Amino acid sequence: MLTISQLASYAGVTVRAVRHYHRIGLLPEPERDRSGYRTYDAVAVVRLIRIRTLADAGVPLARVQELLAAGPEEFAGGVQEIDKALRAEIRRLEDTRSRLARLAAGEHLALPQSVVDYLDRLRGLGVEERYIEMERDAWIMIAAQVPHSIDSVIAKKHEELDDPEMVKLYSLLSGALDWPADDPRIVQVADIMERLMIRAVEVGEVGADDGIDDQFVDLLDSAMVESSPHAARLLAILEERGWRGWTRIERVPAERLNPELPPS
Repeated sequence: MLTISQLASYAGVTVRAVRHYHRIGLLPEPERDRSGYRTYDAVAVVRLIRIRTLADAGVPLARVQELLAAGPEEFAGGVQEIDKALRAEIRRLEDTRSRLARLAAGEHLALPQSVVDYLDRLRGLGVEERYIEMERDAWIMIAAQVPHSIDSVIAKKHEELDDPEMVKLYSLLSGALDWPADDPRIVQVADIMERLMIRAVEVGEVGADDGIDDQFVDLLDSAMVESSPHAARLLAILEERGWRGWTRIERVPAERLNPELPPS
């Protein structure tokens, strides 16, 4: 007869594992002998080895008892079910690893790939990292608000970047972070923005349903004003010209739709 330590050694497990299998009912717990010790026979060794083999193969302990009592066909079917569940878990874990790898780049946190690619394009155009970080935070909020349409929104942004005036606007806004408060170039930014807004009005993009509620628009606008030292002045200039809105154009001055604005 064997002590619990000898049983564990022969089966290749720890004494702690043996006691755990006792507690969950996988391994019958023998009565104590006259000396107060529990002793085990060869049957216990074989059963414990079978338990260990199934557990090492990835079989959940909750299903080990079922497989130990199963006939050949039931055993094969049970193993196939477990294998199917394990393959699904592997796919889930691989997907998790893929997401973690993307998160290592930082910007992938809460951002779809389309937005990350757009931000990378801005970097390629020479936009400063400080400005990209501000835009990134705005896109995180937008992507969470309209997850099903964010890719089409970004596709439109890519089209806009084909316009040299949009590229120049980004260049100016990026550099504006270091401008003095009274820098006259902010008027140049306002001129470019107005031309772009006029084009948006002319092609019918203003007033279309963007899927974003008014409160969220106000949140984005306030975040922009707080993040840039010149944003409030820029909005004031545009409002003096009759425009209102940043994230969403809310008022269009009819008299400005065919202005003679200075070229960029």
